[in-house]
Amino acid sequence: MLNSKNPLQPVVWMLALCVITFSSAQAALPSVTGDGQALPSLAPMLEKTAPAVVNIAIETRIRTARNPLMEDPFFRRFFNIPEQQQRERRAASAGSGVIVDAKEGYVLTNAHVVKNADSIEVTLTDGRELSAELVGTDEEVDLAVLKLESAEDLTQIAIADSTGLRVGDFVVAIGNPFGLGQTVTSGIVSALGRTGLGIEGYESFIQTDASINPGNSGGALVNLHGQLVGINTAIIAPAGGNVGIGFAIPTEMAENVMHQLIEHGEVRRGVLGVTIQDLTSELAEAFGVNRKSGVVITQVMEESAAEKAGIKSGDVVIAVDGRPVKRAADLRNKVGMAPVGEKVTLTVLRDGKKREMTAVISESTQQASSGESVSKYLQGASLRDLRKGELQHADSGVLVEDVKQGSPAWRAGLRRGDVIINANRQDVVNTAELRNAIGDKDGTLLLRVNRNGGVFFVVIR
Repeated sequence: MLNSKNPLQPVVWMLALCVITFSSAQAALPSVTGDGQALPSLAPMLEKTAPAVVNIAIETRIRTARNPLMEDPFFRRFFNIPEQQQRERRAASAGSGVIVDAKEGYVLTNAHVVKNADSIEVTLTDGRELSAELVGTDEEVDLAVLKLESAEDLTQIAIADSTGLRVGDFVVAIGNPFGLGQTVTSGIVSALGRTGLGIEGYESFIQTDASINPGNSGGALVNLHGQLVGINTAIIAPAGGNVGIGFAIPTEMAENVMHQLIEHGEVRRGVLGVTIQDLTSELAEAFGVNRKSGVVITQVMEESAAEKAGIKSGDVVIAVDGRPVKRAADLRNKVGMAPVGEKVTLTVLRDGKKREMTAVISESTQQASSGESVSKYLQGASLRDLRKGELQHADSGVLVEDVKQGSPAWRAGLRRGDVIINANRQDVVNTAELRNAIGDKDGTLLLRVNRNGGVFFVVIR
């Protein structure tokens, strides 16, 4: 029914007419040019590729905070307050994933997408909803593998070698931004091998200006052939929205992690047994090396894979398995992605001469222990002895290898990379001394911590 008193009504009808006119014109757009040539379109590629990209919904139970007085048994007894069960609330979040094995039902996604999930539901492009089981996660690279239950008629994505990418190549991002459902954006490769962002433990990101937003995490970055070249994982968003700087984990790294997660349920990383630094112009001159990039071996551990291979301090690594090494992160990523027992060939410069040495990646003898085994206040932290020469700002102590966000250790202020050098006024050089210094697992802690060269005290109670 029309309301002649509404001054906005003519405007609404004009807008409606414009929409109808535009829709009609859009429907009339030709799919070919005047001479019969087909117009360029990504649609044919996406029709084959998009069904391999899925939406992931997770549900997590989160404990709600209670008044600290309610935790005090004397307070409850005095006021005759009965014991209460810990209250919980359910939280839901959404992300994306990529079907990498249709026969077995394996889906590759980000570890942070499924972190702490109590249940995981995957929605396919045809509307089917399937339950998924977590196979394994690797938080160092931020990848996880899921297995779909009762999966039939799935479409898997073809995986390309990301080392063939070049800056300027066209790429397409497919995912589930903001839980809207499958969305496609396009752009180019803006940069390769991005490191030092502090997002993950091992970084060699593909940077792209294809729009990536919250919810795209775990989705596919594909080339124009519809082949997977990366797993979308992060953005830089200073204003809270997309600004054209997104990052994807290249398939060179993702495939290695994926195979280990499927085979072992975890990633079994080995070590080369060296400490390294980037080659600078001053170091190049000092070592008589006519190069602008490379990695200098600063120390070789005793009985390590590097020592057995004949690598020495002062060697300059310029390639691993024939692929150029320009900086320390390149060598670290290559070794970190290699499973225990794998052979790697290092090309080094020594005394101005090029040499090739083969090292067998060995298992690390430095196993991290749970912080909870040392003190209840360190729950959520992984601790291990600091190796000599591992860090420039600390020679000895207990390295905080990882801290789970939200854990007691995290709330106490400990962060990954911190080095505990004193506990309860006793200097400590390893985890054994840390245990002795603490003694009572339930007691108050006074820790002296070295963080990037700055030393401070932390009181934990």
